[in-house]
This record gives sequence, C-alpha cells and structure tokens, in this order.
Amino acid sequence: MIKTISGIAAFAAAAIVSAGVSAGTLDDVKARGELNCIVTTGLTGFAFTDENGRWDGFDASYCRGLAAAVLGSGEKVKFVPTTGKTRFTALNSGEGDALFRNTTITMSRDVDLKLTFLGVNYYDGQGFMVPNSLGVSSAKELDGASVCIQTGTTTELNLADFFRANGISYEPVAIETNEEGQTNYLAGRCDVYTTDASGLAATRATFDDPGAHTVLPEIISKEPLGPAVRQGDDQWADVVRWVLNVVVAAEELGITQANVDKLAKGTDNPSINRVLGTEGNFGELLGLDKDWAVRVIKTMGNYGENFDRNIGPSTAIALQRGLNAQWTDGGLMYSPPVR
Repeated sequence: MIKTISGIAAFAAAAIVSAGVSAGTLDDVKARGELNCIVTTGLTGFAFTDENGRWDGFDASYCRGLAAAVLGSGEKVKFVPTTGKTRFTALNSGEGDALFRNTTITMSRDVDLKLTFLGVNYYDGQGFMVPNSLGVSSAKELDGASVCIQTGTTTELNLADFFRANGISYEPVAIETNEEGQTNYLAGRCDVYTTDASGLAATRATFDDPGAHTVLPEIISKEPLGPAVRQGDDQWADVVRWVLNVVVAAEELGITQANVDKLAKGTDNPSINRVLGTEGNFGELLGLDKDWAVRVIKTMGNYGENFDRNIGPSTAIALQRGLNAQWTDGGLMYSPPVR
C-alpha cells in the first residue's frame, strides 16, 4: 500500500511539473516585453501592412488590444505572418503566442491539433467569386470550372462536398496565400475564387474594377472564425478569451474609445464598473492590473468600432454586421458577463 501511494504521489508530482512546463505564456510575454501574434500574410481589412509597413486591420487590432492588456501598449507586438498551411505549426512550435488569423473553429483543430479556441470574433461562411464575363449567377452553374483554393483550409473540404452533393465537377488550382489567389484569379488561371465570404469581399475591394466581379449568392458552410492558443496554459487562454469578450461587452454597454477614460472614473452602472476595473478584482484574476480592459478599449475600440473602422459599410469592403451584430440587434455577438 505504501508503494502504491508513493507511486501515485510521484505520478501526480510529474503531472504537475509537466503542466508547469507547458504553462507560463503570460509570464513569458511579460518577460519578453513583446507579444508574438500570428496573422495572415495579408488580407485587406483584416490583417495587412499599410504604406508605412504598419500592420492594421480587424484581426491585427485584436493583437494590439491583447498587447495593451498585458504589456501596457498596443505597439508592443511582433506580427508573425503565416499561410493556411503554416499557421498551426507556428502556434504549436511557440513561434507565436496567440493566433488572430481568420481561422475557422472545427472539432479536429480543437481536439487533434491541440489548440484552444477562445470564442468567435467573426461569423462567416464560404462563398464563390466569379468575373461577370463568366455569365453565371449561381454556384450550381460552375460544372467544369477551375477553382482557386487555398491549401490547408476548411474551404478545400467544403468545396469538394458542395460539388459532389450537386453532381458537378471542378478543377482545383492550389494556392497558399490570398495574394497568390488574387493574382491567379485576375490572370484567368482559374474561373472562380472560393474562400470565406468576408475574404472575397476584402479581395474584391482591392481590384481596379470591383464591379466586374460578383460574389455568388450561395454560402455553402458555417465558418465561425476565432482566435486560438496552444493547449495546456489555462491562464493565458483566459487572458486572450477575455480580451475577446470585453470588446463585445463594451459595445453592448456603450463604452467607446472616446468615453472610456471618463467612464473609468466610475459610473452608476455596476456592469460598466466591473468591466473597467472600478469594482471587483477581475484584472487580478487574470494576472493583470485593474486597468487592462480600459487599455484594450482605448487601443482598438469596442467590437462595433473595430468592425466599422476596418471592414464595415463605410469601408471599401462594405460588410454588413449581419450575424456579427449584437444579440440585442438580431445578431450572435454575446459576451458572458464580467461578474
């Protein structure tokens, strides 16, 4: 019996040590003084470099918000651009601390690839873009078409399922980046470009003549896009998850970049006070200070501000909120309470 108990104790101790080895990303980022954030190689509106070489966009803003929460400044970010093939390897190898890269949450990625997804920051679905000259109005008319498709993505499987279910055939043209897909599509090397509908809108917005291209009406899949971290570090997962949640909560509560400093002095609304750190010790629970959420919102705005600034109706991409509206406005955006 003594040997058995000793063996169990030794096993438990080994498990604790093993867990400790995989944990500690928050401490690592603080010690490094820089967040390594995995993004796409470039997608207008979501994550791209401007004329000065500065990363910007809907997803890039989350990287800056996370850096602001942990390090005090949204400028303390090293962006790690990846393709559909390399993004998960970069995360699991430790090249990046978090992934904010128009990535679909799936069961196999969550379980088999040992990732922890932290919620949805954009509800999307796969679509098809064609030149008007092709003369089609439905994806079901694409029998025999050549289709540009990014490898290492869920769109490959969705494409095969759609064409098989409709009894039509296609010729895949493999690409690795959105830039490569755009080049091949505009050069006529493929008849069709397929990816998330948001990505199609972003790509079409960069064309010299966007009106010469149509995104077909069919949406053939569910593509809930969201950030991920490595499994095994619950504290870091909590930090990233609540950066995601707090900007959604901020929009619902009317907290904006313009008024966050004023509201952070205290209000009559306990929900706002808890979010902004004037009531409770929620920052301490995350291993952060009480002003972490104030810095997030000052850096990137609330969810609606980030959306409208980068991909919303007044931008060239012109995406409507749709499913990404607040739950109080007919959408699916809903944050658990800070309580």
